[in-house]
Amino acid sequence: MNKKIKRISEPNIIEFIEKRSRFIGYSTFVKNEEEALEIIKRKKKEYQDATHNVYAYVIGANIARYSDDNEPQGTAGMPVLNAIRMSGISDALVVVTRYFGGILLGAGGLVRAYSTAAAMALNSAKTVVYENYSIFEIVCSYSDYGKINTELISYDAIIDKTEFSDEVNLEFAIREEISNSFKDKIVDIFNGKIIPIEKGIRIDCK
Repeated sequence: MNKKIKRISEPNIIEFIEKRSRFIGYSTFVKNEEEALEIIKRKKKEYQDATHNVYAYVIGANIARYSDDNEPQGTAGMPVLNAIRMSGISDALVVVTRYFGGILLGAGGLVRAYSTAAAMALNSAKTVVYENYSIFEIVCSYSDYGKINTELISYDAIIDKTEFSDEVNLEFAIREEISNSFKDKIVDIFNGKIIPIEKGIRIDCK
């Protein structure tokens, strides 16, 4: 099965007003919990005059944390966490900063406002999809290189290395879900004279 992972490619920030309260939503990719906590620390310092700095993050399949930051329990951090889960984005941190505007929102209003801020920060973020790629190596003659290169372009391969010596040595990666089709195509084109050597699997994007 080809595993696909969607991640935020660059930090994103949004802002909106709800009954005079100013909400600032920030979303970003985090590779581990230490990085998430460091970014949260920086955001709290950046918005140290704010009423609340609520956050949630999801890392991998096993780490999920959130904080209401003194908002009523269940009205802030959990809605932000749920927004991350519903977005389908992996390894993400969202911080929602609130500047109180003088009008109480109530529990339901807080849930809606924090959910909206988180969803906006996530949905407007630039993302990239990572998936399984099969790694291949091919050694071929100069005369065969042109045909192989045409197929590499056709299969949208990621070229890792091309070495020209007595022969051409190619190392590249192709999405796992179409890798068998590529391998069969090369074997067919060259009547079994050239067989791509599979070297493993990696997570990558293009």
